[in-house]
Amino acid sequence: MSRVDAVSAAVKEWDSGRFAALLGAAVSVRSTSEDPTAAPAQHAYLNEHIAPLLADLGFDIVVHANPTGMDLPLLTATRIEDPAFPTVLVYGHGDVVQGQDAHWREGLSPWSLTQDGPRWYGRGAADNKGQHLIVLTALEQVCAARDGKLGFNIKVLIETGEEAGSPGLNDFCAANRDLLAADVLIASDGPRLHAETPTLFLGSRGALNFTLDVDLRAGAYHSGNWGGLLANPATVLVNALATMVDGRGRILIDGLRPPAIPASVDRALADLDVRSGEGEPAIDADWGEPGMTPAQRVFGWNSLEILALGAGRVDRPVNAIAGRAQAVCQLRFVVGTDWENLQMHVQSHLDAGGFGVIKVATGASAAATRLDPDNAWVQWASASIAATTGTAPSILPNLGGSLPNDVFASTLGLPTLWVPHSYAGCAQHAPNEHALEPIIREGLAMMAGLFWDMGCRETRPSIQRGK
Repeated sequence: MSRVDAVSAAVKEWDSGRFAALLGAAVSVRSTSEDPTAAPAQHAYLNEHIAPLLADLGFDIVVHANPTGMDLPLLTATRIEDPAFPTVLVYGHGDVVQGQDAHWREGLSPWSLTQDGPRWYGRGAADNKGQHLIVLTALEQVCAARDGKLGFNIKVLIETGEEAGSPGLNDFCAANRDLLAADVLIASDGPRLHAETPTLFLGSRGALNFTLDVDLRAGAYHSGNWGGLLANPATVLVNALATMVDGRGRILIDGLRPPAIPASVDRALADLDVRSGEGEPAIDADWGEPGMTPAQRVFGWNSLEILALGAGRVDRPVNAIAGRAQAVCQLRFVVGTDWENLQMHVQSHLDAGGFGVIKVATGASAAATRLDPDNAWVQWASASIAATTGTAPSILPNLGGSLPNDVFASTLGLPTLWVPHSYAGCAQHAPNEHALEPIIREGLAMMAGLFWDMGCRETRPSIQRGK
């Protein structure tokens, strides 16, 4: 059989209704990692839905306990045809966020796959069950088209804690480097640039949350009797914030700014049309780093956001000067940022500006990753997707958001290719999460094309191990 046959067979899995049935069964599993009582559902998803699918393809499958001791298991599956062949690592996550059942549109349930036109509603339809099932279904059809052979080796890693911050994932991968050794990661998560545009992204921006705390005194004091006599922590805090990020969103602390955008990244960003889609807010043209395009701002630069700000009771204010004010901030950052020294950079800046009373504390973080757009794997994947769809994909050097890609890029040392099968309006963490039928069909075709091309030694990149 041919590449055309393999791609056609993958798309027929949707047209026949078989993929919808597979996805519907997956959506019905209430595998919410934020709820400790849902652990049995996590195990059920791996053992009853993923393991049988992979067993039929001849994988050796193991379900592992999470190294943190949390009941968030991980599944690994290995299929080796020839040690000399390249090895692909596939990743996905079987957990979902809370259903938020009461807030879904009438007639919809997060735990039942429901069609309404091109939209297929259900928790996990977009994030991430639908996406990794597209990958595994395409793999299945390529294997069938090649009479049970792929022409490459493949390993699968499915975790069940991504929505809880992937606890234990890095430790598991570090302890199992040999088990997970591969030449490239090919995975699917996150949104396309636009619903109609095939997309390939190569990493993700990092994220680091931190708090600013101005704790001047216990209790609050009457603003008439004490106004003008007591330092107001809220006033101190907002003035300090204004020295960190200006009124147009430009970062003012040099240590929180990234290095210049590399030339290969800038070339990739030059072709990206970042615009708002249906139901999305309009992009503010004058926000962020001056002189940059929207693509440069979200994919090539850092942003400093104030996520929450509090002093007193905004909902029921009283005539009193609060004794304490706090802000929760977040730095979204690209590769090259000195993010691990953020606390030092911010505290030094505040001290130098006369705001030493403010204490800085860092919280949850994720590292930034980015594969060079000129990398041979990127050019290969882009050509494969274009051959399948007739359209060159949008190449994002990194996603604007964050994923646990540092585990694969840094801990396992892999080039990372992400082919998303969702879009920004899919409501993946909100009520009415859904997948789009055109993206599912095209996703099945693209992944089948990629896996077919991976089995063609004449066209795939040469593997260079031990470097």
